[in-house]
Formats: sequence, C-alpha cells, structure tokens
Amino acid sequence: MTVVLTEAPADLGPTDPLDMLVVAPHPDDAELGMGGTIAKMISLGWRVGVLDLTTGEPTPHGSESLRRSETNRASEALKLTWRGNAGLENRRLLHTLETREVVASYFRVLRPKWVFAPYWQDAHPDHVAATDLIEAARFWAKLSKTDMPGEPFHPERVFYYYCIHLRLAIQPSWIVDISDHWDAKLASISAYESQFITGRDTQPPTILDRLRDEASNWGRLINRRYGEPFATKEPLALSSLESVL
Repeated sequence: MTVVLTEAPADLGPTDPLDMLVVAPHPDDAELGMGGTIAKMISLGWRVGVLDLTTGEPTPHGSESLRRSETNRASEALKLTWRGNAGLENRRLLHTLETREVVASYFRVLRPKWVFAPYWQDAHPDHVAATDLIEAARFWAKLSKTDMPGEPFHPERVFYYYCIHLRLAIQPSWIVDISDHWDAKLASISAYESQFITGRDTQPPTILDRLRDEASNWGRLINRRYGEPFATKEPLALSSLESVL
C-alpha cells in the first residue's frame, strides 16, 4: 500500500491504473460510507484507492498529526492500494476552477475506471461541494491542450456512497453484501478514535453500535447479514441476471 500525504498529482510516481477511486471530503468518510465494499473489492484483487480532499481538521479532539496516524491505521485495516490527500481546506471546501483542476489531475495520474463520490444531498457544505467538484473534475480530466499532469482520461462511471448528515429515508440504486467484510470496516472506522470514541458517550447505543445497526438493516433488505447502499445517476448494465442476488 502507498499512502501519500498532500503530495501534488504532478509529483506522484508512475502507477498502474486504479479500478476504483473513492473521493472523500474528509478522512473517515470513505470508511463510513463504503469501507466494507472497499475491503471486499480488494479481497477480489481490485486496485482501490482513496483520495481525501482535506485533512478534516480542526475537530474537537483531533489534530493533523493524529488524523494522519489514524488515517494510516484505517488504510492498513482495509489494505488499500493507494491513499492520498489533496490538501484542500476543511470547512471551506469549494468547487472552484483551481480545486477542479487539482482533482482532475489526480484522475489523470491515477486513471481510475470508477470514481465514488459522496451522495449529492447533504447538510454538510463540504460534502455537497465535494460532489459538485468530483463531477466537474471527471469531465475536465479528459481535456487536451492543458498544463495538467498526465494524459487525458475520463473515468467510465461516477457512483455515489452514503455518508450523509441528514436523516433521509433513502432509496438506494443497489446494496452490496459486506457480511464477510464488516470486521474490516469496523476496524477502519475504529481507527479514527479522535472522531468516534474520544469524548463520545460510552453508553449503548454508541455511534459504532448505530453504524452496525444501519449495516444490518441494509443487509436485511437483501437477505444478508450486512450491506452498504449506493446510488447512481446513470443506468447500470448487467451482463447476466446471475449478477443479481
């Protein structure tokens, strides 16, 4: 696994293309939204990366050095192929021409087949801005006659994971069975002790209890133990009905 901290896209060394790149507004969003799916696809031999857009700091019990350490532990729990941080500003994340170019440059260098973005509806302004930014960067990544590093590239798909700050009764496009990878997801979330354990109520149900219950509910809907929901704006194609559980 290669973990990169705020290294510019132009400074990244040559790498094999990623199968999936999960773009997260803050460290821990990827784990919360789709940590089980990440672990599952890696177990199947896929190359999966996470690009955190910000450090996530400041927070009540965190610091940048602590969050880096926690992010490394979470990445190890999931056995990520690659992880980086774009170094954009937490709490002030905006979709601008400059930030669009930064994210598009990562797409051109990492060349992911699929990109995962936060669900487009949220109370957190950083999450909403991140989704707009990712969608625009996907288009910009294919531009020619530009100073961006790498060759023109267009990810085939953008899918959406749920890590939202609204109590929405969502209707996902599909649910992934993560029953065999719940422990890896839980370990990756627990690595962020400053966010989910320190200063939190220890009486059940804790935040980790609630996350387990949510995963159990999604699993129930597909007759499995645990699941993770996803959304898409574009229709999916099935090569066979055997792909449907």
